[in-house]
Amino acid sequence: MKKKILGIIIFLLIFNLKAYSENNIFLSYKIEDTIITNVDIKNESKYLVALNNQLKNLDNKKILKIAEASIIKETVKKIELLKYFSLNQEDKIIDNVIKDFYLKLNLDNLSDFEKYLNDYDLTISDIKKKIEIEITWNQLVYDRYKNQINIDHKSLKKKIKKLSASQYKKNYHLSEIFFEKKEKSINDTFKQIEESIKEIGFKNTANIYSISESAKFGGDLGWIEEKNLSNKLSLVLKKLTVGSYTKPILIGNKFLILNLNEIKNDKIQVNEKEELIKMIEYEKNRQLGQFSKIYYDKVKINTLINEL
Repeated sequence: MKKKILGIIIFLLIFNLKAYSENNIFLSYKIEDTIITNVDIKNESKYLVALNNQLKNLDNKKILKIAEASIIKETVKKIELLKYFSLNQEDKIIDNVIKDFYLKLNLDNLSDFEKYLNDYDLTISDIKKKIEIEITWNQLVYDRYKNQINIDHKSLKKKIKKLSASQYKKNYHLSEIFFEKKEKSINDTFKQIEESIKEIGFKNTANIYSISESAKFGGDLGWIEEKNLSNKLSLVLKKLTVGSYTKPILIGNKFLILNLNEIKNDKIQVNEKEELIKMIEYEKNRQLGQFSKIYYDKVKINTLINEL
């Protein structure tokens, strides 16, 4: 009975609310039983622009397209999460992530962040809901894949010994575009991405093409210590100059482009035990990130997504 009533409501909404003016509400997608409207997509675009101001340089149509893909991804995750978790819970981790958000935006405190969000018609509550979905998704991925995490302790210890012999450690400030090849060849896809980078910059291109969670921040990965990189990536980055980017690097069955924003060398005094703990944590999170993409792809395939 409830499904029949829902079907009637959706039918009436489609024929009575669908319009082609931005001032009206119309249905855009139905994902399982969740309806996404043009207003939802517009609000998502405000959120993404708030996180990456460079998106303002794109035309509105492109911004809305990015927002559309983003909200579909979030909705698919939320539907899957509700099978196992109750959302809208208080969590201190959320507050820590919010702090990371406003520090990335060069804001000093929560009060400044609230004022900043107000300029985009957003609230802290809006941001908390989105963060909770990501945190809970990460927990679900960990629960499912924790037994598949494989840490090569011997290799990590070798890296630490090498680091101990040096007086300095190299740090890279990196951005990424993580993508998959679809109909086109990898060369055609890379050419398309390169043309986009030339036209609108690396950050905005990451928002459009990258399937990684970092896309929301224009692909920004922050500072990464060289010791945490694979030998393959370390060798590639050594050949780059600041401001340039790599050719596509095969990672599993997907491809990675790294942009080198900055390099710095810090003088170090190595505590081997602490370094090992940090490197294990980094490697664990890296693998979980890969598992997250695998799991999302599986969930999306089995999720009913209809464009209205």
